[in-house]
Amino acid sequence: MSSSRPPGPPPRFLIGNLPLANRNPLGLLSDWSARYGDIFYYRAAWIHVYVLNHPDLIEYVLVRNPRNFQKDRALRNARWVLGEGLLTSEGDHWKRQRRLAQPAFHRPKVESYAAIMTEHAEQATREWSAASTMDFHEEMMRLTLRIVVRALFGVETSHTREISHSLTTVMRNSSGPRLMLPGFARWLPLPGMRPLRRAVADLDRTIYEIIRQRRAMPEGSDDLLSMLIGSRDEDDAQMSDKQLRDETLTFFLAGHETTALTLSWAAYLLSCNPDAQRQLQEELDRVLNGRAPTMADLPLLPFTEGVVKESMRLYPPAWAVGRKSIAEFELGGYKIPAGATILMSQWVMHRDPRFFPEPERFDPARWSAERAQKLPKYAYFPFGGGPRQCIGNGFAMMESILLLAVIASRFELQATDGPASGTGARLYPAPAQWCGAASNSASFRVNEERGIRGPQRIAPTAERRRWVAGDCNAPNALRIRCRLELTVVC
Repeated sequence: MSSSRPPGPPPRFLIGNLPLANRNPLGLLSDWSARYGDIFYYRAAWIHVYVLNHPDLIEYVLVRNPRNFQKDRALRNARWVLGEGLLTSEGDHWKRQRRLAQPAFHRPKVESYAAIMTEHAEQATREWSAASTMDFHEEMMRLTLRIVVRALFGVETSHTREISHSLTTVMRNSSGPRLMLPGFARWLPLPGMRPLRRAVADLDRTIYEIIRQRRAMPEGSDDLLSMLIGSRDEDDAQMSDKQLRDETLTFFLAGHETTALTLSWAAYLLSCNPDAQRQLQEELDRVLNGRAPTMADLPLLPFTEGVVKESMRLYPPAWAVGRKSIAEFELGGYKIPAGATILMSQWVMHRDPRFFPEPERFDPARWSAERAQKLPKYAYFPFGGGPRQCIGNGFAMMESILLLAVIASRFELQATDGPASGTGARLYPAPAQWCGAASNSASFRVNEERGIRGPQRIAPTAERRRWVAGDCNAPNALRIRCRLELTVVC
C-alpha cells in the first residue's frame, strides 16, 4: 500500500488545476484519464480530487462502501436552490424521504404511467404536425414536464412553458465554475445570478400552487405528492409545505430533464446515422403497425431501447458522480484521506475503449443482450449506482423508450448541419437559428408525419415524404441548435 498520492497533472501555481474553468473541461479530463490511468489526483485550489476510471473502483465507492461517503461540494452548494430533497439530503432525513417516495417508483406503479406517457406524446405529435418550425429540445422539456406533473403529482398545469423556462434558467446558471460557489453567492452581482434568483422565485410560486391544489383534493389518490402529503414522521407530524416544495422541485428537475436531454441527443444521433434510423423505424413498423406503443411492447423493442442506452452512453445526462470521503480509506493501492473529493465520470467511462470498442461510434447494437452482458457493471452508469442510485431510473428509461417510439413512428430525422464543437456533458439548446445555423451548432429536421394519425395503419416507409435539405420554410420542420455546457446532477 503506497502512502504517496496517485499520479496526476502538475499543479499550476497556487490554484492547482481547475478543469471546470477550462474551455474544454471534459476533453481535459479525458486526456488526464488516458495519461494517468485508473486513479489519478489533482488539486483544485484547496480541494483535493481523486478521479476513478475503472468499474471496480467505482463500484467500491458507490456500492461496497457507500457509508464512508457523502454528496460532494457541488450538490451541497445547490441546497439554496433545491432545498433538502432526495438529491441533496443526507443521513436519516434522506433515508426517510427515500422510503416515503419509493412506492411511487415500484415496478407496477411505474408501469401504470405508460398510458399517460403515450397519451401526451401523441398529443404533442399532433400539435407538431400543424406547426412550421420549433425547437425540438424545448418541446421535449415541455412534453416530459407535462408527463411528470400528471403522473407523479396527479394534477394538470397550464404553466408548463413557464416552468420549463425557469428550470432551464436554473440549470444553465448552475454550471461550470459556479458549481463551486456557496449559497451566499446568489446575492453577489455575478453574471446570471439575477435571472437565477428570479427563476427560483417563479418555480416556488408554481410549486406551492400545485401543493395547494393537491391538499384541496379528496384523499385516496396514490400519486407521489399524495403519498408525501399523507406521510407522518416518528412524532406523527406531516411534512411542511417547504419540505414538499423541496421534493417537488427535485422531481421536477430530475423527472423530466433527464428524458428530455436523452431524447434530444437520440434525435440528433439518429439524424446523423441513417442506417440506425432505418433499423429503428423498421422495428417500430413491425411491432406497432401504426398504433401507439404500450408497456407490453417494450420487450419487443430491443433496438429502440438500444438507441436510448447508446444516446446516454455518448451523452450522459450527468457528466460525473461526486462524493466526499468521511474517513481515510484504501483504494487502488493508495491511501485516500478523509475530506477528499472522489470523482467518477460517466463521460470518461462511457468512452473507454477497453469496454466500448470504437467508443465514438453511435452503435445501438452494442446493447444486444449478448454484448451487454459482457460489460462490467460500472463501465456504464448513467443513473449512478448503489443506495443513492436515481430513484426514477425505471421511470426515465420507460418514458424515453415510449416517447422515442411514438416520435420515430411518425417522423423522420435529417441532419442539416454538423455536430456541435467542443465537449461537455449536458445538452442545452441555444436560441434557434432557422436557416444556416452557426458552425458551432447541431441542427436537424424532423420530416413530415409518417402516415395517418389515429387507428389507421401508417403508410409504408417508401411513401414517407422528404423535404429538400435547406428548405427552411418546409412545414413540419423541427430543428435543434445545441451547445454543450457542464453541470452536475448525480
